[in-house]
Amino acid sequence: MDGRTTGTGNRRRALLRAFGACAATFGALGGLNSAGAAPSTRKGAVPGVPPDANASVSPHCPGDDWPAWHQFKTRFLSADGRVMDRSMEDQRTVSEGQAYGLFFSLVANDRATFDKLLAWTESNLAQGDLIAHLPAWLWGRKTDGQWGVIDGNPASDADLWMAYVFAEAGRLWRVRRYAALGALLARRILAQETDFVPGLGRTLLPAPAGFHPAADQWRLNPSYVPMQVVRRLAGLFPDSGWPGLINSSLQQIVDPSSGGFAPEWTLYRAGHGFQLDPQTQAEGSYNAIRVYLWAGMLAPESPDTQVLSRKFEGMLRYVAQHGAPPERVDIRNGTASRDGPAGFSAALLPLLQSTGNAEGARAQEARVRALDAQSEPGYYSAALSLFGLGWQAGRFRFAADGALQLPWEAVCATR
Repeated sequence: MDGRTTGTGNRRRALLRAFGACAATFGALGGLNSAGAAPSTRKGAVPGVPPDANASVSPHCPGDDWPAWHQFKTRFLSADGRVMDRSMEDQRTVSEGQAYGLFFSLVANDRATFDKLLAWTESNLAQGDLIAHLPAWLWGRKTDGQWGVIDGNPASDADLWMAYVFAEAGRLWRVRRYAALGALLARRILAQETDFVPGLGRTLLPAPAGFHPAADQWRLNPSYVPMQVVRRLAGLFPDSGWPGLINSSLQQIVDPSSGGFAPEWTLYRAGHGFQLDPQTQAEGSYNAIRVYLWAGMLAPESPDTQVLSRKFEGMLRYVAQHGAPPERVDIRNGTASRDGPAGFSAALLPLLQSTGNAEGARAQEARVRALDAQSEPGYYSAALSLFGLGWQAGRFRFAADGALQLPWEAVCATR
């Protein structure tokens, strides 16, 4: 299961070449000018990173003091840097898990784990080169018993989070290599995972292939477009195609939601708008739970907060009446099958808190801890809990423009 290795020197030289080529790659989309600089920055600058920031943050900064993150690593992170879903027969790793792991590593100021996750992702999901390839979404034990990529189609939600985390890591840790990776991934996402959709404009697709079933139809996922991530990338690259994704992303979330619930998937037809997804119909479940999570973590001053905080009153009413979020819900009428796992309650904490329901947030936090004490959570539930409980504890916040705000940043002196 060990990932294949790539020579450190070769990879460093490739990144330096890529950084030098940033003008060519982003220049076609307007993100960098022909001199290799974003507007109003000097030549060679990386968006979000001070021009003189060549060194990483001081080793005296507070490190991995997040017990829940340490527990997550113990349960799900392999020695060579992959986040494993042990509940699945193929012992799979998904690119989403790697992206979340990178985010949590940054929040915990855990650079060693960050680099390990990055190296495994590049070696095993990106054919050894994140500059040239978006990461495959699924890796694990194949039917012939060999380990490797099972499905090479990338997943845009993971790619968005990776581009965001690399860009923020470059800024917070003052490492140009990370910032350059973020810029190049952002460019590749635009080129390979977006399409111009009549009535929506430039729109994020779930993957490069398989989600444009007919000439006038696109299958979309509202949980793939956290607005703080979209807005941050749009702000970092204001002259690229990213700003055009803001309105289409918000429409992906708002328009197909019904009765105060978010759908699992949605179908968009040119001239007709959003319709029920033929495969999942009106169900909201393991994908949709993240819509509430991302919305709840928006900054109060974010342009998207007011509309999204009011959009999901159906889910908040359901939780108040039943004491837990549903595992699966019909968004047309609010009927549900059974209570969701602990991670679902954790995912609702930010929305409950941000809408003024502190008592409801405390009740869901108590449910998370009670369920986790009864049985060990799976990978996905644990990841949702790290987001929800981590936000609730103040370990991270998102600014109005989507920038990541971390308590340790204020006390870390650069050298």
